[in-house]
Amino acid sequence: MPDFVPGLRLCRAFHREVVAPLVAEPHAAALLGPGSEVLGLDTARSTDHDWAPRCQVFVDEPRVEPVRRLLDQRLPGSYAGWPLAASRDGGPAHHRVEVHTLGDWAAGELGWPAAEREPGTLDWLVSPQTRLAGITGGAVFADPDGALGTLRSRLAWYPDDVWWWLVACQWRRLAQEEPFVQRTAEVGDDLGSAVVTARLVRDCLRLALLLGRRYAPYAKWCGSAFAGLPDPDGLGAALTGALGARSGDAREECLGHAYGILAGRFNAAAGTDLDTSLRPFHDRPALVLGADRFVAAARAKVTDPGLAHLPLVGAVDQLVDSTDVLADPRLAARMRDYYGALGVRG
Repeated sequence: MPDFVPGLRLCRAFHREVVAPLVAEPHAAALLGPGSEVLGLDTARSTDHDWAPRCQVFVDEPRVEPVRRLLDQRLPGSYAGWPLAASRDGGPAHHRVEVHTLGDWAAGELGWPAAEREPGTLDWLVSPQTRLAGITGGAVFADPDGALGTLRSRLAWYPDDVWWWLVACQWRRLAQEEPFVQRTAEVGDDLGSAVVTARLVRDCLRLALLLGRRYAPYAKWCGSAFAGLPDPDGLGAALTGALGARSGDAREECLGHAYGILAGRFNAAAGTDLDTSLRPFHDRPALVLGADRFVAAARAKVTDPGLAHLPLVGAVDQLVDSTDVLADPRLAARMRDYYGALGVRG
C-alpha cells in the first residue's frame, strides 16, 4: 500500500483529477456523512476497512442513473495507489463514488427532507448529533448553485431554544447521578463508584461539546472532538483525573472540579452568575454542584412554551444509547411518535 494520506486531502484530489472530468457537466460534490476521514480523524489504521478514495456527487434526478452508469464504466481501478473498490460493512467490494440528488441523500442521512425545508423542533430532536456532524463536517469539492452550502448552513447548529433545552437536559443527567460516586464508594462498591464516575465524565464531555457548539460524533471520536475544544481552564485534566482516581473521595474531588469549570462555562454562555461552588447533598457527606440549579437556568432561556415545558428527556442521542438506532436514520426518525406523544409540534 502507498503511504497514508488523510482522506479529506486524498478525496479532494481524487474528485478534481478523476471524478470531475468524467462527470463534466455542472455538479456538486463533497465528502460528507459517516467516516473518520470526514471528521479529519482518520489514520493509517483507518485504511484496513471501509476506506478508499471516494466522494458524493449530486446531480438533478434525470442525471442520476446516467452518471452512475458512466462512473461504473469509466472509473479506474485505483487512484494514487489506493484501490477504489472497498467493502462497506462486510458487503461486496465496489467503488464508493455515490451519485444522488441532494434531496434524496440528505433525507437518507437524517430521515427527513433536510434539503427541502428548514428543520422544525421535531426534526432537530430526532437527528443524532453524529449524523449532523457528518453533514456539516467533511469538505465540499464543488457547489455550483450553492444548494449544498445552504443545507450545511441550515444544519450548522441548533436554534437557541433547542440548544438551551438540550443543555438543560444534559445538566439534568448530571444532577441525577452526581451524589452516587460517594454513595457507592461508601458501601464498598468501588467498581460501581468507578462506573458512575465514567458515566458522569461522559456526560461532562458531552455538555462541554454542547456549550462549545460542537456536535458530538460517534462515541469512538467523542474524546477527540472534545480535545479540539479550547481548554483554558483545565477541564480535560479534571476529567482525566476522575477516570484515573483510585478512591471515591478522589473521584468526587476531580469531578467536583470539572463541575465547577462547566458551571463557569455555562455562566459565560448564558449570561448568568450562578454560584459554582460545591455543597453537601442534603444531609449526606457527598459534595455536589447542585446541577439542578443549572437545569432551571438553561430551561428559563427557552422561549418556546411547548419546548420549555417538555419533560427533560433530551434529543434522541440523550435519550437512546443504542448505536443501531443512532446510526440508522430510519430508526431514529421513528422517535417522532415518542416526541409527538409528549406534545412536541413542528
